[in-house]
Amino acid sequence: MKPVFPYPTLFGDVLLDVVAVAVDGADLPLPHVSKMEQTVALHQTGRDKWETATLRLKATLPQPETASGPWTDVECLAVLSETVTNTRTTARLSRARDGSWQGSIELARARHLNRASLTLTVVGTVDGIAGRMIGSTERPWYIDLALTRPVRQQEIEVVEVDFRGGPLEWLRPFKDAPWIVETTGDVPTVYLNSTGVEGLVDVMHAAGGTPDERLLLDMTAAQIAQDAWIAMFHAAISDLDLDEDGTPLMPTGWREPILRMMLPDVLPGRQLTDALYDIDDRRTKGFGWSEVQTSIQYAAGKRSQISRKLTNAVRSVNRSDGSGNR
Repeated sequence: MKPVFPYPTLFGDVLLDVVAVAVDGADLPLPHVSKMEQTVALHQTGRDKWETATLRLKATLPQPETASGPWTDVECLAVLSETVTNTRTTARLSRARDGSWQGSIELARARHLNRASLTLTVVGTVDGIAGRMIGSTERPWYIDLALTRPVRQQEIEVVEVDFRGGPLEWLRPFKDAPWIVETTGDVPTVYLNSTGVEGLVDVMHAAGGTPDERLLLDMTAAQIAQDAWIAMFHAAISDLDLDEDGTPLMPTGWREPILRMMLPDVLPGRQLTDALYDIDDRRTKGFGWSEVQTSIQYAAGKRSQISRKLTNAVRSVNRSDGSGNR
């Protein structure tokens, strides 16, 4: 969904391409860059320790619209950002002879943790006001520090980090929590606290393991999944855009499938558009909002299969008690 501005903007598509990537001056192998997925994978690139990745960029603006439109002083700004580390880097591209815009932007390894988003913003002077955004890319590139293959994942990211003394200071108030779900980025992220519950991360990494370890793994995974579904649902409905009649619009990105999957269980028997209007009305006005929390928890539990895993756990405990009594 494109935002609406009170001044003219570009109608055509703004395209951004990562032409090449160099890691500490050495070219990144081609299999680590996917133009189709618009993703760069920086993990296991042949260098265990590296400091800077340089991305060479090429942008294409809609012509002749750019040249003939009601704007002047057009510039292209590449923006590299990561929400979890609050890092933002910008680079100005230059106009090339073929009409494209070219340049490069650097990703400093020490300033990023997991996945950065790369976008392009076109600015210009409109109605005498400089620096107004007149266009942008609709689909970002992802620069992933944890992937070995450039796959454009829209799944939940899982990051292990020390909440007490790790690099993310914003996690320190939650030092006693085993995990935290963060939903403000392009991809929802579950942060596992490596020092929260002693041995928990090791159990989650164990291959096979004892029956008790597998039981603990299943229950922990189900609980994390339920917390994630609840957090994602609340994030998806927290800031819905409205049309000119005040009707809430379905969000884009990962928020759309979350609502499409959960709303039929949260407000059963209703058309999707009616359910979206109802849930937004309850949230903004407060009437019936507390009552619907039970349905949200039920829908999240259904998606995480927590009832089935709890049933298996109870049966396992009962079998263990029975064998011990004989």
